[in-house]
Amino acid sequence: MRIYKKSYVKNNNNKGEIHMNGTNVKVEVQGLDTSKLPKLSQKEQMEMLKKIKGGQKQYKDEFINANLRLVLSLVKKFNNRGENINDIFQVGVIGLIKAIDNFDIAQEVQFSTYAVPMIIGEIKRYLRDNSAFRVTRSLRDLSYIISQEREKYIAKHNEEPTIDELEKIVGAPKEQIILAIDSMVAPMSIYDTVYNDGGDQIFLLDQLKNEKEDSEDLINKISIEQILDKLNDKERYIIEKRYFKDKTQVELAEELGVSQAQVSRIEKNALLRIRNKIGKEL
Repeated sequence: MRIYKKSYVKNNNNKGEIHMNGTNVKVEVQGLDTSKLPKLSQKEQMEMLKKIKGGQKQYKDEFINANLRLVLSLVKKFNNRGENINDIFQVGVIGLIKAIDNFDIAQEVQFSTYAVPMIIGEIKRYLRDNSAFRVTRSLRDLSYIISQEREKYIAKHNEEPTIDELEKIVGAPKEQIILAIDSMVAPMSIYDTVYNDGGDQIFLLDQLKNEKEDSEDLINKISIEQILDKLNDKERYIIEKRYFKDKTQVELAEELGVSQAQVSRIEKNALLRIRNKIGKEL
């Protein structure tokens, strides 16, 4: 039974589920259990692709079903976008179909290597087009043309086209091409996973700066500098070395050519002045 369509289908329910039990992964998307899908070796995939490209289209459905796990593995990366997982899976399958149609068996490249960016690109386009952040119609049309030409270029040359090459192919100004490419990038969620070692996940939120803490640190540094400026040169030198450089009184005594008792007395007097200064400000 086919579970894909060559159009974006919006579901009104949120019943798409991903179930994982250890290494035995059971997934149910659109009523399909992918744990029951066929598995093909790399050699078998290439042989089937040759048959499909040779006109034996009856093998296409089987090939698609054998690669749905690949689609699912990529779909899970977009699981925190607030979109229905079924819809994203459907879009991923459309990307898979496009990859099959455009794949060149003459290029000595694994199918999955070619298919992954195609599938991800299709999903990102879907998320972009359904995003709350809207781009102009002209820019969206240009981005679609660029995407199509980029896929053709990669299929032919097995590498990404440069901006200059896209400018020649598309015939649009370089600045517009850059804006169109930027518009293809889907907005990121602060809860997107940036690292997962199989245990705890690290979200984008975890790597964002806390501007409040940064400003508080800056205020504290300014306050300390203002207080230290009230000390004489020797007092400041001893306080800085003792409390910011972890020097001992013995080490400082040797550096200054005085006794440890003198260093201790200077340090105590400096600390007393600092306390008095802070007390007056409070």
